[in-house]
Amino acid sequence: MKKIYLILCVLGTIFPYYNLYMFLKLNNWAMDGFWSLLYENYAVSMISYDLSFAALTFLIYIIYTYWSNPKKIFRYILPFFIGFSLALPFYLYDTHQSK
Repeated sequence: MKKIYLILCVLGTIFPYYNLYMFLKLNNWAMDGFWSLLYENYAVSMISYDLSFAALTFLIYIIYTYWSNPKKIFRYILPFFIGFSLALPFYLYDTHQSK
């Protein structure tokens, strides 16, 4: 299972950044219009809000578990700068208990 989590970490980094690269390439390497496109219609807004609240919930969970059992959480918060698509698989990879 750990190998699957590791593969998801890699894919969770590659796929979002590939799309960001393509967006920047199409827009002459400018971020103009990026945020407005995130909420352009109800379908895209639904997905944006869904992922935003899932990521926020996970972040609150990470902080809560740190307060109840202090350990290094920087390694779990750092992937949020790449995206939730890396943060969750990385946490699952790092905390997976082998049988």
